[in-house]
Amino acid sequence: MTINIGHFLTKRAFLSPELEATVEPSAGGRRQTFRQLNTRCNQVANALRTAGVASGERVGLLMMNGLEFIETFYAVAKIGAVNVPLNWRLVADELEFILKDSGATTLVYSEEFAAVVAELQSRGTKTDIRFWVQVGGQPAAFATAYDAWRESAPDTEPELAGFEDDLLFIMYTSGTTGLPKGVMHSHNSVMWSMLTVAATADVRYGDRYLLSLPMFHVGALNPVMGNLYLGVTSVVLKSFDAKQSWELIRDEKITLTLMVPAMLQFMLATYDKATHDHSTLRSCFSGAAPVPVTLIEAYVAMGIEILQVYGLTESCGPGCLIVGDDAVKRAGSTGRAFFHTEMKVIDGHGQECPPGENGEVVLRGRHMMVGYWNRPDATAQTIRDGWLHTGDVGSVDEDGFLTIRDRMKDMLISGGENVYPAEVENVVLSHPAVTDVAVIGLPSPKWGEVPLVVAVKTDPNLTEAEVLEWCKGKLAPFKRPKVAVFIETIPRNPTGKILKRVLRDTYESSLKAPE
Repeated sequence: MTINIGHFLTKRAFLSPELEATVEPSAGGRRQTFRQLNTRCNQVANALRTAGVASGERVGLLMMNGLEFIETFYAVAKIGAVNVPLNWRLVADELEFILKDSGATTLVYSEEFAAVVAELQSRGTKTDIRFWVQVGGQPAAFATAYDAWRESAPDTEPELAGFEDDLLFIMYTSGTTGLPKGVMHSHNSVMWSMLTVAATADVRYGDRYLLSLPMFHVGALNPVMGNLYLGVTSVVLKSFDAKQSWELIRDEKITLTLMVPAMLQFMLATYDKATHDHSTLRSCFSGAAPVPVTLIEAYVAMGIEILQVYGLTESCGPGCLIVGDDAVKRAGSTGRAFFHTEMKVIDGHGQECPPGENGEVVLRGRHMMVGYWNRPDATAQTIRDGWLHTGDVGSVDEDGFLTIRDRMKDMLISGGENVYPAEVENVVLSHPAVTDVAVIGLPSPKWGEVPLVVAVKTDPNLTEAEVLEWCKGKLAPFKRPKVAVFIETIPRNPTGKILKRVLRDTYESSLKAPE
């Protein structure tokens, strides 16, 4: 059998036609069975074919979580085109770069982003988009209305295209140079990702999974695909809401969910023991950043198991997972490697570190990325001798449990979103009164970390407020710095590298992140 991930929906609809596939509280409680989802997906696939979308062409998805995202993703997969999920928090300049870099020729977007899409369309050849489709609302003259477009197409199974090592999606992550890199995954790498999760995590047929993370993240897209593969109902939130999440756990009898630590903090703050029944909730996965031990303990006291998961976009999700009693006994660890995953920690010479010694975490498995789109040099730096070099620092104990210690790269994580200082630094440096800058993470009880700008200014009248204002419209809100300070000289080593540890030691304890 040749592998096409879109065909997996066809197979699930055949095996479990009346099983609930999706529930959308934000869309008036809309519910779809796997049969209904597959029918709609086939219509979108045939409509894309009629619109001239060929195998291998890239299709941008700029949508909030929902049925239309899922059915379009699988439709693109069925016809052998390539999905490009877009971070809807980005501004027009950032989206323009990704669309042009990927060569996307079609953009399916939801009405919430009509204004930014209109801006992109007005830029002409700065993107290669020739076909625009709007979900919801009244589209502009250049765009097609999604519902009528889908309904005009037949619901017959399209002829499959795109198999095995052909690309399924390109997901962009911020690069340390300030330019996003497109992580490529094939039908095969995604299948192996689903297989390794199924073999490691306790996810069962008939489970009900609350999805709160945005689907442009692998942390949500991976569960969407895995749920379909295993016959699990996805209860899909358009965007995260802590109070509503507790209500859905109770009313929809949720058994599993995944939330980043910042979301868990919000959930804890809104929990009402009298009304929030979580008796069906078996486990809560958490990733994107280490979960504080105190937070794990708080949930354990409530009878909720927090399972730390470690993974990357480049690994299509799986890396390590802590399960069962170990989640409590070894709180702070992210567990052992997934079933079809190899993990080790190496020193600067590529040799495996002894237990307890810090080094770089590297991963290997058939679910690792194909590479970075149009970035052969970056691919060669990241995948060496078959191992994916994560850039994360960790240590492994005698029993094979990994603990993440730090990040070799300067990336900081704010509310579960990756923020690369180089990208922020480039924007701040474009201010005419700034001559040098460093960006570090400032601890935040609300977001985990927020970007802090340390700048050298030429105009003594330049204020913190002006620096922060300068970043608006140039960076997505989650990337924008929340605090700025000025110093005479940025500390650097003899080769010119910024000594960020010095800056952290100076500011992490003396400054407080805004609420």
